[in-house]
This record gives sequence, structure tokens and C-alpha cells, in this order.
Amino acid sequence: MQDDLMKLKGDKKIPIRILFKRTFVYIKPELFLFILAFVFLIANVFFDLYLPIILKGIIDNLESVDLDLNYIILNSILYLGISIISMGLIYFESMILQKVGQKIILQLRMDVFNHILDMSLNQFNEMPVGSLVTRVANYTQSMCDLFTNLFVNVARNLIYIVGVYLFMLYLNITLSLFALIPVVIIAITSFLFSKIVGDIFRKERKTISDMNTYLNENLSGMKITQIFNQEEFKDEEFKEKNEAIRKARFQVILCFGLYRPFITLIYILSVAGCLYLGFSLGLSGGAVVAFYLYLSKFFNPIQNLADQLNGLQKAFTASERLFNLMDVEPEVKDDIDSIEIDKFEGKIEFRNVWFAYNDTDWILKDVSFVINSKQTAAFVGATGAGKTTILGLIVRNYEIQKGEILIDDINISKIKIKSLRKAIGQMLQDVFLFSGTIKENITLHDLNYSDEEVMDVCKYVNADSFIEKLPNKLEEEVIERGENFSQGERQLLSFARTILAKPQILILDEATANIDTETEVLIQQSLEKMKNIGTMLVVAHRLSTIQHADKIIVLSKGEIKEMGTHQELLSKKGLYYNLYELQYKNMEEE
Repeated sequence: MQDDLMKLKGDKKIPIRILFKRTFVYIKPELFLFILAFVFLIANVFFDLYLPIILKGIIDNLESVDLDLNYIILNSILYLGISIISMGLIYFESMILQKVGQKIILQLRMDVFNHILDMSLNQFNEMPVGSLVTRVANYTQSMCDLFTNLFVNVARNLIYIVGVYLFMLYLNITLSLFALIPVVIIAITSFLFSKIVGDIFRKERKTISDMNTYLNENLSGMKITQIFNQEEFKDEEFKEKNEAIRKARFQVILCFGLYRPFITLIYILSVAGCLYLGFSLGLSGGAVVAFYLYLSKFFNPIQNLADQLNGLQKAFTASERLFNLMDVEPEVKDDIDSIEIDKFEGKIEFRNVWFAYNDTDWILKDVSFVINSKQTAAFVGATGAGKTTILGLIVRNYEIQKGEILIDDINISKIKIKSLRKAIGQMLQDVFLFSGTIKENITLHDLNYSDEEVMDVCKYVNADSFIEKLPNKLEEEVIERGENFSQGERQLLSFARTILAKPQILILDEATANIDTETEVLIQQSLEKMKNIGTMLVVAHRLSTIQHADKIIVLSKGEIKEMGTHQELLSKKGLYYNLYELQYKNMEEE
């Protein structure tokens, strides 16, 4: 796990050749269109490089005593025609690459998001949500630039450099050899520059990711910040994050601020030197002008390459962090020989189960129990006793270290996760509602359910008591996190969502906590109906709500201390008896 977290934070560098290899997997399905775009690119480069030769002929003809006007007109038309064709090739090349690039990024985003969906809850607890959002949204866009812009422009500039130099050699070998001197200087400088700027870009990306994580957490927790008057403290924290981005970004600007003027200075000196040498060698005016144009075309790609190093480093850093995320293996996944189960009877058994979130800091210690089909079992105990952990293990939110968990005498590690979770309905204390409508939150956008089916379920769990009063009924809008509904109303919608999925096993984790008295009555009525659905597992803080459970399991520090019915446990006058007495006295005092 620790290694996975290090990779998520971007601490592991991936060699560029490996990045190219993994990136090519996404390019391969669109390889034909990429090749077609490169054919257009090469043709465009050739036409563009041939234009100075036409211009040379025109200038030389103008300088000659025997002026050939027809030659000048024909070559001018040729110059115009080639320029138009070149623009057309650029258009088709660009459209092909943009279309292909968007298809590739669509697939990449899907792969990244699906990989995140496969991760366990334990991994999500360790991974900052802001960092994940940055990877899915921002880093995939940087990789889109890599496919649609950077790769092609780098290739174009390299082809330009080679092509220009061949034409320069055609014009004059001496001047061409002289032009190599600044090229060597620029090549060495660019190599050193890329090494330095790569580390700086990683640092910049890290600060941006930290900022996104910070904003995600603190905007979600703004209510707490304001309640405890922590605005000034948070302002200072934000200032530090902001300053870290400014410093990292300034380092990038400083690098390019020094690099670009240096390249420009080398270019100016090269032009001056070549012009002087050209006239010294007695070249014609047309040849000197053509060589000057080629020299410009020679240095422009080099300067463009320098500029594109910025984008390349961003794209490589983005792809590195994306692939680092995709290298994080899900902790919980299906075995090769796992099976589908269409229907569960509902018998649940724990055999000597040991579980720890971290190493050997055991949350559950040698836990064993059996809950028969259609029974209602309740788990009680102090905070941290392991009640919620047991429920999470049944649906394989986490993997146990030792022991076995069985449903209908089948080890759940041999059951496909999707099949397992489909059969188990979960109702939690903290209900999450998505933006959308009430119906969309109950059906989770499954279009197979009609309004009548959804409303029948709402009536079954008593959610119709408030839905019918709403102006738009099932189409009533739900704002972010369902803040326009009370805690009790959100809980009833959660019940409806669960029952609609027709589970054979029900899990309720403090589902009646923090509910007003009126809504609690509705929820208790719903729970009585739900007992007929299948096996029910309940974690309840108030012992009065579980008195009629078929089995009550008392936990303390990860171990089962007592087990039995309400009356059996009271007669033992042990831990459960003490908990019940304490709650009873508190209720009397209230």
C-alpha cells in the first residue's frame, strides 16, 4: 500500500521510453489516420521548403541583364499555388489529428475513471480526492495536447531541420558547415535545459495537485471553518499553497526567460555571420536571400522545439502521474475462478476473521459467528469496537488478513464482487445524494424503472409522505449532497434506493441515528417491513431499536464478548446489560 501511495503522489519516475510505449497503446487503433496526417505533414514541409528555391530563381532573373518576364510570372503563380496547397494540407492534417486526439483522450479518460472505480474504499481513504480530480480532468487534457499538437509539431520541426539543411547544402556547402556551429551550441543548451526544466515541471505539477486537494477538502468543510472562526488560519494556509505555486511557476518562467533570449541571440549572430560570409564568397543576391530564408527556417524549428519542451515536459509529467495512478493495483478484486451468484439464501458466517487497516493494528481479532437466513442480527459496542468494519467486510470493501467470510457456505472471495454487492443492500448513516432529481437518485439513472415502480418503493418505505407534498414529486431537483432535504428525508430516499434494487441481504449502519422523532417513526415502520425481505444486519447506537433482533452480537476492541437475544444478554448481566442500563438511565434523566 505504501508503495502505491508513493506512486500516487508522483514520487516514482517513469522513463520516457516506457511512457512512449504505454502511450502507443492508445495511438495504435488510430495508427492509419496518424500515418495519413504525417504524409500530409511531410508533403507540406517539402512544399514549404521548395518556396525559397522559386524565390531565388525570381530574384536571380531580376538581377540578370536578360529579364524574362514570363519566367517571373509563371514562378510567381507557382509560388502562390504551392502556398495554397500547403495551407490546405495543414487544414486536413490538423482536422485529422484533432479528431483522432479527442477519440484517444476519450478512451484514456474512461480507462482512468474505470480504474478508479475498481479501487477499494481503503485506497480512497488514503488518496486525496482533489488529486484524483486533477488527474482525470487536467492531466488527460495535457495528454490530449501531446497527441493533437506536441507529437506532430515536434516531428514537423525535426523534419524541417533535416530538410532545410539538405537545401542549404544544395545552395552552398561552406555556408551550411558554418551554420552547424550554432546548431551544436543550441543542441547542447537544449539538452541541459530539458534536464533542469523537467524537475521544475514535476515540482509545479505537485504544487497544483496539492492546491486542488486543499481546495476540495476546505470548500467541502467550509461550514466547520466558519463555525470555529478559522477563516484567518485557513487564509494563511491557502497563502502558503498559493505561494508555493507562484514560486514553482516563477522558476519555470525564469528558465524560459533565460533560454529563449539566448537562442535568439545565437540566431542573430548566425544570420549576420552567414550574410557576411555569403557575400564574401561571391554568391548571387538570390542565393544569399534564399540562404537567409533557409537559415530562418532552420532556427525557427529549433526555437519551436525549445518552446515545445515546455508542453512536452507538462505532457510527460501528466502522463507519468496518470500511469502512476493506473499502476496502483486495486486491493480488492475478483479471483480468476470467481463465480456469479444469482440469488442468496442469506446465511452469513465469519470463521476466525482477523482484520487490520494497517499492518497488525488489529481492528477485528478472531471473530466468529453465524447468522442464519432471514434472521435479523444486531451489532453493538463502543465506538471503534469493529461493528461497521464487519459490515464493510461482508461486501468486500476491504480484504481480511486471516480467516474466512462465507455467504451460503461459499467463501465471498470466490464470488464476483459485482454479483456479491448486487445481492446486498446497504443503508448508511451518512446518506449521499447526487445532483439531479429524486427519481434519478433512487434509480441511479437506470432507465428500466418506471415512475410507478419507483413510487411503489417510496410508499413501501414511507418516503411518499414527503415526496407527494413536493411541487414536482419524483422530478423534484436535488441540489449537491441533497442539502435541500432533511436528514430523515435523505434516509428515506436511501431506503427506497436500496429496496428498488431487490437485495436478499440488508445492511443498516446507524441508519436511524440523528433523525427527528416524527421521521424515526416512519423509518421504524419501514424497517419492520424490510425484515421480510431477507437477512438483516444492523448496527444501532440505541439499544431500544434492536430488542427484537434474532441475535445480538456485543463487540469490544475487535472481539466478540457476548452473543444472544435481548433477554438472554440482559439475564447474563454482562457488557450488554451495562450498556442497556446506562442508556436507560440517560433516557430517564432526559
